[in-house]
Amino acid sequence: MTAADVVTENLELPPLRSLDDFVLGSARFQIPNIKDFDKWGNRVVKNLLYYQTNYFLLFLAIYGLMMIINPVKIICGLTVQAMIIAIILHFFGGGSQTRFLRIRVPSGGSDTQKWYILGGALLVGYLLLYWFDAILLSCFTLLLPFSLTFIHSSLRLRNLKNKVANTVASVNMGPSTPMGVFLDAFNIAADRVLS
Repeated sequence: MTAADVVTENLELPPLRSLDDFVLGSARFQIPNIKDFDKWGNRVVKNLLYYQTNYFLLFLAIYGLMMIINPVKIICGLTVQAMIIAIILHFFGGGSQTRFLRIRVPSGGSDTQKWYILGGALLVGYLLLYWFDAILLSCFTLLLPFSLTFIHSSLRLRNLKNKVANTVASVNMGPSTPMGVFLDAFNIAADRVLS
């Protein structure tokens, strides 16, 4: 049993918070004190944990809407990005510098191999320039939900239910949540933000 199996085995999605609590009537918003990063960070982390299901649905709604509006450009943009990342990882990931040089400029290799490398580089460059607007649209589609989530979690004041739920969750060592696992991966925790 791996560590990932243990985490997913004990993973639970928290309840969906009402729209009234999330953005409408009872929601209170205030610009955070930019000079006090500890309180601001605590507010963001606590709101990320409390409203994580709402943020997940917000991400799906925005991404789904953008896919409906312009599916071809987003798919092409993601494909070109995946190709570029795969090439970068192939050349620079985990191997030694001599391996990169041997692939890039093969010593004693045939001239056709050098032409294949040149043709591949030109094709990737062409796709990068031809689908540049698609790459920007796919980046925008991925970054917009994250930006809205950060803005909401920064501006949303915590209410009594939020504070009680976070206190109970910190005392109760029950099942973990997806946002908790995500924040743990980045070594972020609400108790460490305060200290």
